[in-house]
Amino acid sequence: MTGSTEDEVLHRIDNGVAWITLNRPEAMNAVTWDQRERVIALLAEASADPAVRAVVVTATGKGFCAGADLRGSPGAPAGERVAGDVARMIRLGAQRLITAVLDCEKPVLAAVNGTAAGIGAHLALACDLVIAAEPARFIEVFVRRGLVPDGGGAYLLPRLVGPQKAKELMFFGDAVPAAEAERLGLVNRVVPAEELEATAREWAERLAQGPTRALAMTKQLVNASLDGDRAAALAAEATAQEINMTTADANEGVASFVARRTPKYLGR
Repeated sequence: MTGSTEDEVLHRIDNGVAWITLNRPEAMNAVTWDQRERVIALLAEASADPAVRAVVVTATGKGFCAGADLRGSPGAPAGERVAGDVARMIRLGAQRLITAVLDCEKPVLAAVNGTAAGIGAHLALACDLVIAAEPARFIEVFVRRGLVPDGGGAYLLPRLVGPQKAKELMFFGDAVPAAEAERLGLVNRVVPAEELEATAREWAERLAQGPTRALAMTKQLVNASLDGDRAAALAAEATAQEINMTTADANEGVASFVARRTPKYLGR
């Protein structure tokens, strides 16, 4: 039986951190259309809410996200599709989900508890920081089903591991264990499963105590740097610092340095 979307995507705010938890463990957290819409909405709310200063995306059970569950997706049956239907479904679904993570104005941390496959892997890899439990695996599963990677995979992976390794992962679709994912640079840290939540909380609350607007602009600069040239990157950096220096946190950072005390950032 399918529960409500609120039950299938849990949400709470604790110490400045918004926790977004996929909660369909019986389906290895394969994400439905309704779940995607809720996650996208929660990320938009996190951007706009001054009380939220960091976000954690995680899941219950043994799987982080086994990919997309298309059974509840709108659209014509396979036999009735016309040109454009599939591209539209991807744009409105998987790509919007990944874009919501990339564009969130707060740092987003993935706490990967288990298998992350297909769009589930891309959901994790789109996050700013990734902590994985030792049993976690990352799988570019599309090739196993005769599909092209979607949900931003061919955009994300080369930027993380380079084009040759990205092609290997996508051509073969082999499972990448957490330790190997850390070695490749897909994951920031691997921890025992029982330490995942505590480590994610520690990192997220540390982010939540930081200069929130400076972190948002730093995220934007790093993401944009991968797509633009040097001149554009340097110009964007200078503009971001100009804007950032008008924030209360920047003034606090400078004042605390002069006074030789620990800064207290308020996220403003």
